[in-house]
Amino acid sequence: MMNSRWTRKIVVMIRNMKFQNKLMFGYLFACVIPLIGVSVIIFTQSAKGLEDSSQEFASLYTSQIRTTLNQFIDEYDKVTKSVLVDNGLIYNLAEEQSLSMEELINQKVAVQRMLTRVTWLKSEISTLMLVSRDNNVYQYTTTTSRVNENALLAQAKEWNKKYLNTDDPFFITGLHDRSYYEDKGAGAVVTVGRVLFSSNGAYAGMLLIDLDPFTLLQLDHDFVLARDKYGMSVIISNRQGEIVYHSDAASGRLSWDQVSESEMNAIKDTGDENLILLSGSTSKGDLSIKTEIPRSKLLQKINRIKGITVIVIVLSCLIIMLISFGLSYTITRPIKALRRSMKQAETGQYLPIEKEQANDEIGSLVYSYNKMILTIRTLIEEVYIAEIKQRQAKFMALQNQINPHMLYNTLESIRMKVLAKDDDESAEMIMILARMFRLVLGKGGRHHSVKNELEYTANYLQLQNIRFDNMFSLKIRIPDEMLACTIIPLVFQPIVENSINHGFLDYTQPMHIEIEGAWTEEGEIVIRIIDDGGGMSIDKQQELLAGLVDAELDKYKLEEDVKSERSGLGLKNIAERIKLHYGDQYYLTIRSGSERGTIVEIYMPNQVG
Repeated sequence: MMNSRWTRKIVVMIRNMKFQNKLMFGYLFACVIPLIGVSVIIFTQSAKGLEDSSQEFASLYTSQIRTTLNQFIDEYDKVTKSVLVDNGLIYNLAEEQSLSMEELINQKVAVQRMLTRVTWLKSEISTLMLVSRDNNVYQYTTTTSRVNENALLAQAKEWNKKYLNTDDPFFITGLHDRSYYEDKGAGAVVTVGRVLFSSNGAYAGMLLIDLDPFTLLQLDHDFVLARDKYGMSVIISNRQGEIVYHSDAASGRLSWDQVSESEMNAIKDTGDENLILLSGSTSKGDLSIKTEIPRSKLLQKINRIKGITVIVIVLSCLIIMLISFGLSYTITRPIKALRRSMKQAETGQYLPIEKEQANDEIGSLVYSYNKMILTIRTLIEEVYIAEIKQRQAKFMALQNQINPHMLYNTLESIRMKVLAKDDDESAEMIMILARMFRLVLGKGGRHHSVKNELEYTANYLQLQNIRFDNMFSLKIRIPDEMLACTIIPLVFQPIVENSINHGFLDYTQPMHIEIEGAWTEEGEIVIRIIDDGGGMSIDKQQELLAGLVDAELDKYKLEEDVKSERSGLGLKNIAERIKLHYGDQYYLTIRSGSERGTIVEIYMPNQVG
């Protein structure tokens, strides 16, 4: 369950990774994983080959040691047997208690002569000793250091216990100190000996030869160098499990005393996996050979190769990373440029990619994209120009829709007045009407100010007062600096006209209309047209507000539906013109007064013609 969850997370992470990183890491893994695999195989095979070669060398080395030791044993077996030639001498050793003084003297001279003869058989023999059955000590040495007889007898007693009852009278002791020498010098010696028996089988004594441990192995110089190169240790022990020779002591890494102290640990097989062990023995089994090769030393060279391999892998990874980064950057650079251009297109900036592209699939994609962007930009420009023309046509249509309607009402009022009575008022109404035409048609919609719009609205209300016997009053509260601001024509008058048409219901009550202006915090203009007429119901207000919302949707329509044609002029037309001329953030809204009447609010920009 946990593995599948982590697998899903890894898959999602890889899927959400940037394309450049996917390319770079994919190429990196494709190159590095085989590189690491090949390196591991080469290292493993090299290590195995080196270990096999080292074992072969160790076997050869052990075989050479076995040959040398067999030769050593054969030689000293012959040397110690040479004393058996004189049977009378050996017999007298066994019967020393029964010899006379003269015979003892002659015996001693004969033994000394025999020891001298044996010493000359091997040049490395420096001290030769013979201990008779009656514990008489005979010695011959080529050095100044003599043997303490009592100390030697104590040591010989221990050797008697170990070697007297063995099958082979020839023996080699383990390493021991020089405590029975009078000088008690440092170092260790190995004693080669033979138990002596007379012709009748009686125990006659022991012949002892003290040797330096180095004399056991006379190895070729190349073998010694190879041994030290691989860190090999050679341990030779006798049948009793005593160490006879240790290469670490011979090479100086350990002292002979340390070897003697760690005798049991050195001989037994510890089963350490870090050591390669080879065992052997001499032909007669007198000595056992154990060769140890530490794997750490053996693999030292291959570990050095491993370090070099790791460095090569790291450098290869860096080079591959740079190459993969360059390749992925080459591939993803045009894609990123394409993405940036698309982002610009989302914000309305239709700009083609100007950089020269390669003649590959991505380059073809960028070329097609540039053609598409240019086509879209051309189409947008055409649509934009058509939209401007449509706005102008819509604006002119709205104006043409309003003016004839107002002209029709005014002329109808004049006609009714002329029919009622023939007086000067008709002339005054015509004069006011002409003034209104000059305000609207003379400007042509250019540089029409708030002041012009107020004059036009006042003239209109003056006409209505002639018609309705001064039932309307107009109050204007506009800041002087606002009067010079430009405004689209025919905004106030249609609203006032709408107030009269829908709010003036009771002809016995006068109607008050107020136009006030104020500045917003942003410096924009807010105009409110307030009347105290009959007001409107909640349903009517919601209907009018819904129509004003539709004005934003219908501002680009040139055709009017049947309902709009029947409704004639109104607030919706003014709202449409405001949004067409100033933008969607500007508006016209309507609400009921606090007690009665209606408030129309207009929000426009501050523009000076």
